[in-house]
Amino acid sequence: MRHILSLLMENEAGALSRVAGLFSARAFNIESLTVAPTEDPKISRMTIVTSGSDAIIEQIMKQVNKLVDVVKVVDLNDTRHIERELMLIKVAAKKTDRAEIKRMVDVFRGRIIDVTENSFTIEMTGTGEKLDAFIQALDERLILEVVRSGVSGIARGDKAIHS
Repeated sequence: MRHILSLLMENEAGALSRVAGLFSARAFNIESLTVAPTEDPKISRMTIVTSGSDAIIEQIMKQVNKLVDVVKVVDLNDTRHIERELMLIKVAAKKTDRAEIKRMVDVFRGRIIDVTENSFTIEMTGTGEKLDAFIQALDERLILEVVRSGVSGIARGDKAIHS
């Protein structure tokens, strides 16, 4: 089962490496990883998407919690949450394809952020499933390049993770 783990950790050199090393040492796969400072520049939030049974995820969380740099870890799957991912996708856009590409971008609520004579660069946010659906809806011969940020997630409502 897919899980989204949200960690608060000290914004120190090597902290990311220690968390990633823990996953690697135990042969757990990281499907997505994002890290950035929070409102407190001394604390970063790391969001990890991984897969495993509830028992494996519980084991991962216990091991991550033991790391000195980690302040708190939460499995967002245990609560209602919002997740988003950013994708930048560059597509070939010849004159004959432009109208259809623009229509698809509108349907998926994306934005064309760069236009050249032969290409569009499109910005799109949403769940991974939405981004995957957009890619699948495109003619694969049009795709020149895809960059995805990885998942960011937060609990819905008043629930918040504090250090």
